[in-house]
Amino acid sequence: MNNELRADKFLWAVRIFKTRAIAAEACKKGKVQISGMNIKASREIKPGECIEVRKAPVNYSYQVISIPNNRVSAKLVPDFIVDKTSEEELLKLTAGDSFFIKRDRGTGRPTKKDRRIIDNLRAD
Repeated sequence: MNNELRADKFLWAVRIFKTRAIAAEACKKGKVQISGMNIKASREIKPGECIEVRKAPVNYSYQVISIPNNRVSAKLVPDFIVDKTSEEELLKLTAGDSFFIKRDRGTGRPTKKDRRIIDNLRAD
């Protein structure tokens, strides 16, 4: 096994991102950090480092255990990283109802009056 791997390759290999291009784009946009500093896609990842990944609305945190040679299956991911994401961050995934107002199918766009009601509900 290698001791180091490019950040974009690592994030793709441990299935944090679906493709390497998406991982590289996330690095470029500043959504991946190590020690509070944004990293480039070419930065070498080493065992023991803590990676923070922002995927709206959650800020994930991972501890690197070891570096894979290739992309690993989902069952083997825990051998390479440990998910250190806090419970309150993970609760943001289930709180998605507060962001979106469910509308019945076929009702069309909200009217001005509907929009005011929706805005008042969100403000509370």
